[in-house]
Parts: sequence; C-alpha cells; structure tokens
Amino acid sequence: MTNKPVQAAIEGWFTLDTDTPHLIGACCDKCGTYYFPKTLSFCKNPACDSTTFNEVELSRTGKIWSYTNACYKPPEPFVAEEPFIPYAIAAVELEKEKMIILGQVVKGVDVDQMKVGQTAELVLETLHEDDDAIKVTWKWQPQR
Repeated sequence: MTNKPVQAAIEGWFTLDTDTPHLIGACCDKCGTYYFPKTLSFCKNPACDSTTFNEVELSRTGKIWSYTNACYKPPEPFVAEEPFIPYAIAAVELEKEKMIILGQVVKGVDVDQMKVGQTAELVLETLHEDDDAIKVTWKWQPQR
C-alpha cells in the first residue's frame, strides 16, 4: 500500500472525491448555458453578452450519445502504457445540462460492450504513478 497523495492529472477539471467525482464546469449567469472545461471570460452563446459565470459541478451521469475506439497512440502530453493498448471513447449527454462531453472509457470496457442510450457514470481512474504522487483522471463507466 502506498501513502502517496492522489493528484488530478489536469488541475481544476474535476473534483477528487473518489466516491462521487464531478467535472467542474461553468454556467452563464444570464442565459444558463453550461461549459466544460469551464470558461469565465465571455458567454459563447451568440444570443448572450454576459461575462458573469458561476463555477458548477456538472452531472455525474448521462446517456451515451455516441462511442468509438482509439486504435492509435495519441501524441504527448497523453500518457499511454507501453505497449499501447486501444481504448474506448464515449460522448455522453449529461443528465441535467443536456451537453455532450467526450471522454475516455474505463479500462476493460470495449465498444462491443457499449450501446447508444446506455447510462454512463463519471469515475476516477489512475492514469499513472510517479515518485511523488498517484495521478488520476476522469473517465466514463458505462452501466450494465
């Protein structure tokens, strides 16, 4: 067992609550448009001229809108195991916000185990470990 601290691979994109992690987004105060990753400069909704946002925790669950597999090793800064192992990617429509978030699917789930409309939940998974910390990232876990 290690006593290394757990750290986010990308700081500020998700909470580190291992039981109920959330993506961290933003919501426009004026029109209610949601963003991920969060934006705090100006609303990208063409019908809105607001520059005020609230940081929000986005829904943890949604429905798989689309999915595919990645059979090639992405360029840096992506950290991949050697030898490279293909992985699944899912576009999930968040339950409350109705926005689609593209993300990697947990290890061990292939595209033949997924279907459009299936519920997926946000989870944390170890990306890699270095001498100082265990780096985690968020991924989608399709529900059976």
